[in-house]
Amino acid sequence: MFKKALIPALALAAATVAVPAAASAASATTTQYRGGYEQNHRGWQPIAQRKFQLDRRIDVGQRNGQLSRREATRLRNELNQLVRLEYSYQRGGLSVRERQELDARYDRLSRQVREERRDRDNRRY
Repeated sequence: MFKKALIPALALAAATVAVPAAASAASATTTQYRGGYEQNHRGWQPIAQRKFQLDRRIDVGQRNGQLSRREATRLRNELNQLVRLEYSYQRGGLSVRERQELDARYDRLSRQVREERRDRDNRRY
């Protein structure tokens, strides 16, 4: 009888300790520095996060037939060029102008992915 009551009590105790620890770990990651600039600087997302999100959207579009193989390949090539450009800018530290240019290019590529997924090219139905 005692064991049956002990297990839920231990689970509750573990959950109350884990939740604040997870919250503090999540807030700590927004202030870490990556690539020479703050990760969450005024909405700026790091290279890896933006690349991952765009690459995932391209993969999903290709898998569900919204993007042809040719469209997906072209979009991935543009994404890789953009990542290489950002790495080259980071060598000397990102200036405000470079950050704005990269942000505009990421936004433009994101719009291209959205438009290509919605244009109904190469659809079977």
